[in-house]
Amino acid sequence: METLVAEKIQTTGQKTHRNRPIRRVTVLGAGIMGSRIACHFANIGVDVLLLDMVPKDLNDAEKAKGLTLDNKNVRNRIVNDLFQAAIKASPAPLYNTSFTNRISLGNFEDNMKDIATSDWVIEVVVERLDIKKLIYEQVEKYRKPGTLITSNTSGIPIHLMSEGRSEDFQKHFCGTHFFNPPRYLRLLEVIPGPKTNPEVIDFVMQYGDRYLGKTTVLCKDTPAFIANRVGVYAMMSVIKATEEFGLTIEEVDKLTGDISGKPKSGTFRLSDVVGLDTTVNVANGLYNNLPNDESKETFKLPAIVQKLSENKWLGDKTGQGFYKKIKNAAGQSEILSLDLKTLEYRPQQKARLSVFELTKGVDDLKKRLQILINAKGKEGDFMRATTYDLFSYVTHRIPEISDELYRIDQAICAGFGWQIGPFETWDALGVQTTVTKMEAAGKKPAAWVYEMLANGHDTFYKVEGGIRKYYDLQDKGYKAVPGTEEFILLDTLRGNKVVWENKGATLFDIGDGVLNLEAHTKMNTLGPEVIEGINKAISIAEKDFRGLVIANEGENFSAGANLGMLFMFAVEQEYDEVDLMIRQFQNTMMRVRYSAIPVVVAPAGLTLGGGCEMTLHADRVQAAAESYIGLVEVGVGLIPGGGGCKEMALRLSDAYEAGDIELNSLQNAFMNVAMAKVSTSAYEAFDMKYLRRGDRVTLNRSRLIADAKESVLELADAGYTQAKQRKDVKVQGRTGIALFKAGIAAMRYGKYISEHDQKIAEKLAYVMCGGDLSYPQMVTEQYLLDLEREAFLSLCGERKTLERIQSLLNGGKPLRN
Repeated sequence: METLVAEKIQTTGQKTHRNRPIRRVTVLGAGIMGSRIACHFANIGVDVLLLDMVPKDLNDAEKAKGLTLDNKNVRNRIVNDLFQAAIKASPAPLYNTSFTNRISLGNFEDNMKDIATSDWVIEVVVERLDIKKLIYEQVEKYRKPGTLITSNTSGIPIHLMSEGRSEDFQKHFCGTHFFNPPRYLRLLEVIPGPKTNPEVIDFVMQYGDRYLGKTTVLCKDTPAFIANRVGVYAMMSVIKATEEFGLTIEEVDKLTGDISGKPKSGTFRLSDVVGLDTTVNVANGLYNNLPNDESKETFKLPAIVQKLSENKWLGDKTGQGFYKKIKNAAGQSEILSLDLKTLEYRPQQKARLSVFELTKGVDDLKKRLQILINAKGKEGDFMRATTYDLFSYVTHRIPEISDELYRIDQAICAGFGWQIGPFETWDALGVQTTVTKMEAAGKKPAAWVYEMLANGHDTFYKVEGGIRKYYDLQDKGYKAVPGTEEFILLDTLRGNKVVWENKGATLFDIGDGVLNLEAHTKMNTLGPEVIEGINKAISIAEKDFRGLVIANEGENFSAGANLGMLFMFAVEQEYDEVDLMIRQFQNTMMRVRYSAIPVVVAPAGLTLGGGCEMTLHADRVQAAAESYIGLVEVGVGLIPGGGGCKEMALRLSDAYEAGDIELNSLQNAFMNVAMAKVSTSAYEAFDMKYLRRGDRVTLNRSRLIADAKESVLELADAGYTQAKQRKDVKVQGRTGIALFKAGIAAMRYGKYISEHDQKIAEKLAYVMCGGDLSYPQMVTEQYLLDLEREAFLSLCGERKTLERIQSLLNGGKPLRN
């Protein structure tokens, strides 16, 4: 399989057309980054050759077998071992384990000649210039002219690496800095060399965006480029402020976690995950190579970091860092925290700062940031000190590391997982107001910020005519953020493109006769407001539009139905209300399937329970690659009640072919639901039958709604006609039920499941097999929906089911009873 870019693209100021098929990629270096970059290219269908060193000595196992250093398995031992470690790693680097067949392994001595068949060579060897140059010398011997050659270096100057190479090599050479893990972190920094052909940069930027699913950021050849320069600065600033203001690491991790729009891990836990040695190496490199950086002293390692580094307390890789995982006296796992004053580990302390009470229940990030920055006490002092320090720093990095401010925001968001970047955060707090406070704190921004404000421009970003624009220092005005013209960004449409809305959902006109329904409840759960929104959206679309997309820009598509409301009705034994709730949900899902216009559902992130059921009923699914889809109702003592069981039975019925052992397919689907299995990617969801032939996958999440819109238009242009409910669903009846009951009883006898698990599983089997039918036969969709609803209702009356729901609602933890 190959990928092909043939697009009009603009990244360096030039527009160009370029056809460059990428059929085969060679990755040089199979360590943590190299092996995972190889896996990600395999994810998108490219054949990959992964190479590493030849061992210098035999290991004990090889000696015992009498092997020699000439043996092929010995020569490929290093690459084999590293690759096996990669594919067993968590999180998984591959979308589907079957993609390993796209990767071939070899070594630098025997297989370097094979790069002659590659269209792109990516160097990912150790960060030493002398070793990289030796590798490039070998590459030069075998690469065909025009082959891309890029380096994943995180800090070595690009211009030094290509010195002495041929003209063609230098024209096709640049930096491509992936962030670890490459599958999950969206940033790809692209760094031109002094002689890199602009068309090569255009191609790599576009390829990374469209095919690798990356936020591609064009960087200058400066130390640590953009993301690490700013991200590590922010981290070092936080560590120093933690000691200055006398905060604990638990308090700081909460202040710098999801409450402020950053990864939940916070600063210190993130350091443990990444590895303190990585942070130390980057910080030292910056301190030693930035003689003109006015804030270089921030990169100087604080005493606490130096001590941890000397002790080899590097985080997860050494078993301890700022946190330490142990087994307590009861044999249970326990996480200890480092006391920064004594350097001794102690039991974790819950962060109880008063500001956390003020932000509780505030879902709007920008409102939370206002609360945090204006907080009293040491937490407020900490937030102001670190925030103003970062704001000042990034303004002084323009034009050193980037000519445009939006690139800094894009890099830090895509590379470090922030929801909004420093300039976006500044806009949320008010630029002029914040400048005044920064001056009072001794953290003045760069002169261009004062010039911007003096000219009447009081934000770094604004939306005009549905287009997001940034302040451009050279033009001293606003310009459209490049690359986003092909995206559909709902936040830019909130002004004049809202067709209808209620408390839980908003319906947008996204152009060309297509609507988009966005849910915005907590975790995008499907409560009454969202159900109303779906029905309203379909009604409006059927009257005046060509089709409907159901998608949002949240981290997760939907965590499922509103369990809180269901629990309230069930506890009060209001079973008529529960019945009505289920009927409305089922009817809405069936309307998604059988409306007069095409409905495309575009999931991303968690797509669970009712969210999965909505996906199952779409005319087409346009799924983000990182979609985690599953029917998980068993975990709360229920079965899928919104058409999930019916739809799995229908899909199995359609898949049966003459001569099939039908019960085998049924058993696989049953186990997925009974074990509440969730796909680890959109590609795995195909294997689980949550996605089907005709559904599509989008690699770049930012393109998801635009791609879904194209799917709607494609279906409409093909002459979409309203389907009719099915009456030909083949079910197995008693034959299937007997098989499943035997298996369930065996699991209960072996104490693998509880008595209540057994009851749930038997009801699930009853529904998926079509009930008490004497032989396999055809039934209607409505018949299966009725079975589903009856089983769901009966489980709502079970005490142990209510206990499971209550446990999830109270603490977010599943209960096995």
